[in-house]
Amino acid sequence: MAFPLTHDDPQRLGPFVLVARLGSGGMGTVYLGRSRRGRTVALKTMHAEFAERTDFRTRFRLETDAARVIGDRHGARVLDADPLAEVPWLATEYVLGPPLDEAVGLCGPLPEDAVRALGAGLCEALAQLHGTGVVHRDLKPSNILVTATGPKVIDFGIARAEGDDRLTRTGAAAGTPAFMSPEQATGAEHPPAGDVFALAGVLVFAASGHGPFGGGQAADLLYRVRYAEPDLSGVPADLAGVLLRCLDKDPAARPGTGELRSLLDGDGAAPFAARLPGALHAEILRRGEAVWDIEYQRLPPPLPETGPGEPGPTGTAGTAGARTVPRRRALLLGGGAVALAAAGGGAWLALGPDDDGGTPAKKPDGPKAAPTAPGGAPKEKWKLRVAGLTRNNVVTLGGYVTYAANSGLGTVEARSGKRSGTTSELDEFREVFTQDGKLYAANLGRVFEVDPKTCSFREPAITDFTKLGLTGDAELVGAGDGLLYLSGRSEKARKKGRRGKKEQREEWLAVDSRSGKVTWRREGVLGATATRAGGMLVFGDQTTLLAVDARTGRKKWKLHFPDRPGLKNVEAAVRAHSGPYLFVGDRLLVAIRVADGKVAWTFGEDRKDSGEGEGKWRYGAPAVDGDLLYVLERDTGLVALDRRSGKLRWEMKTDWITGVDPGTAEVVMGRELLYVSGTGTQWVRALDPKRRRELWTYQGPGDSDSVVLRAHERGGRLIAVGTSHLVGLPLQ
Repeated sequence: MAFPLTHDDPQRLGPFVLVARLGSGGMGTVYLGRSRRGRTVALKTMHAEFAERTDFRTRFRLETDAARVIGDRHGARVLDADPLAEVPWLATEYVLGPPLDEAVGLCGPLPEDAVRALGAGLCEALAQLHGTGVVHRDLKPSNILVTATGPKVIDFGIARAEGDDRLTRTGAAAGTPAFMSPEQATGAEHPPAGDVFALAGVLVFAASGHGPFGGGQAADLLYRVRYAEPDLSGVPADLAGVLLRCLDKDPAARPGTGELRSLLDGDGAAPFAARLPGALHAEILRRGEAVWDIEYQRLPPPLPETGPGEPGPTGTAGTAGARTVPRRRALLLGGGAVALAAAGGGAWLALGPDDDGGTPAKKPDGPKAAPTAPGGAPKEKWKLRVAGLTRNNVVTLGGYVTYAANSGLGTVEARSGKRSGTTSELDEFREVFTQDGKLYAANLGRVFEVDPKTCSFREPAITDFTKLGLTGDAELVGAGDGLLYLSGRSEKARKKGRRGKKEQREEWLAVDSRSGKVTWRREGVLGATATRAGGMLVFGDQTTLLAVDARTGRKKWKLHFPDRPGLKNVEAAVRAHSGPYLFVGDRLLVAIRVADGKVAWTFGEDRKDSGEGEGKWRYGAPAVDGDLLYVLERDTGLVALDRRSGKLRWEMKTDWITGVDPGTAEVVMGRELLYVSGTGTQWVRALDPKRRRELWTYQGPGDSDSVVLRAHERGGRLIAVGTSHLVGLPLQ
């Protein structure tokens, strides 16, 4: 996805004119640029505060050198660079192809033949790199682009010469925990064999859709990398045997890149493109077309800051547009372009014939004013009428939005609003969940895998709840790491009391999504919400939080609110999860530590409450933005809290909060704006959290008791769902 340039972005870098932003991270910004002859390139720059430091300039230069070493066959060709400029920059070709993690999310796990060809290509790339004494040190799915001619390795931000620790603190682990080698996880030297370990993890992901050591907190991942056996479930048996050697904890026991290439793809007769799934071919072609749709745009300077008591201008398209600067993110995907701007690294993408630089022959057009709707809101990009929409069953996956309605499931393209697929084969859909790039829908005692693009059903993951020992009214309550989590009553009655009275047992179950077999089951409480956090599944009912190991079902911790002074009247329902915390509560907002279930902080005890609004929650589900939590507070409006301490940073008082139930309102963070859902015809309010003021209100196409909001970053849309309409607004 491309974003407009900001008012203070440079006009050009070297011989390239900047056209758009592709992404901005903690270390720098990635731009889309074009040369005089129309060649499209990706340009990475370093933020000024880092450019002033010699060590970061050295790292930038080494990244450029490593990108040149790997060459254009196995990486993105370096076209030009100036690491000594006031703003250091690096220009590379614009590679047509999605990163591997997005490819698997779009197409599912790749066929074994494709995985072997992918591995063979990556072995050649690493051999090229290692032959010059350089190790990559951060090989992972998002750093591998899948093209029609083979995989390309990118992001050399922490690559360095073997044995050279000048740019890495002794004892510090640099890299991505899920794909680190055991030696790297301890902060020790990462040799070429460490890249082989990471390569095996990448191939496990490509073949199964999950990493060899699962997910969760960094500390948990690093522990599993060092001591646990890899999870190769879903990997074909012959391939698993090869990868298991590469994942040996002892670097000396791993095969070299040459031997591994022979083990993976001895003859290499079939071309790489012939082994890719059709859907992946289509995505590569789509990106080739979409890159030409990116047009030059530059935002005007932001409006002057106003004091806390000074009134700001009311929301209009012009003023809202002036503030629509992309929020810093580590990963930005979509629109035919992929840009990674993580700390210390960048991703490089390229297109077009070789040429020299120069001045553009024609000056691009400037930005155009966005059309507005009543209330000063941007005009909707699309609008669809769908009868009987189900509020909670709206999920986003890839480039699509899937919804459940009285007529069944439906899918629309998030960007265009075009109907992609519908089905009325099944009714009474109760739950829809996404898991590892897949979509599951529960219906009438079964769980189906659903194609997010066409809404067609694949083989049921669970064919019959009763075969699992549950009654037919069991519910799907979560999904993750290849497991589906159910809540229901056991079919097998148990005796209780002297007279042997029989009653059913309430249970939670984990079922393997591939085999349909029960992985674990334990006694539970019906109606409890399930939240995945840090390798655990946290169940919450009105009084208790219970955390169990997501893979085994074993109890980790339990927090009974009535036993805690100050929490006796607080509902134990998880409202959000961010990093090390679960955010819980209704009358108070409570932060619970995921690791041990301890209360980190509470907010709201000393806040004034009118006592009005019976039946409404005092606090809503928080929206997380870095170290800030944005929360609706009844009688006040919006409050901003420090995520770690719970201290109040600021508050924004509003009149309309009296008509909103914080317990059901949706609060969604966009790129720069905060969106709050409403009721009736006032569907969406846009707030500027930096200037603490309301910008505009979107009037929906009809009355709605409650509106669901989803921010679709890839499609650049804010999806608003009412009782009978879906609307796509520009995501700002």
